[in-house]
Amino acid sequence: MPLSSIQKRVSAAALCGALAACTASGPRPGTVEYAAATVSRAYDCGLRVDRGGILARLDARDRQRFVAANAGYAVKSYTAPHRCEASERERIRGEVGALARR
Repeated sequence: MPLSSIQKRVSAAALCGALAACTASGPRPGTVEYAAATVSRAYDCGLRVDRGGILARLDARDRQRFVAANAGYAVKSYTAPHRCEASERERIRGEVGALARR
């Protein structure tokens, strides 16, 4: 039984919505890209970051991914909010500290 024009449009809209949700969710925790996003947000929040220490703990392949992702987030940070609530600042501080000790 063929789908009607309306059913096709509804299906297409649902698929586009699902794909948008997948791409807008950001990097998964534990990935190099997540570490880069966290470091970028730490800079936005005015926190000190030992970027060299974090890079030193990554293997060569992950370093390249981190640098590339971090450069992408740096460009996006121009439009990011440069203010952090105390709870976000503490969460980011803890995550960056864990990255530096890893």
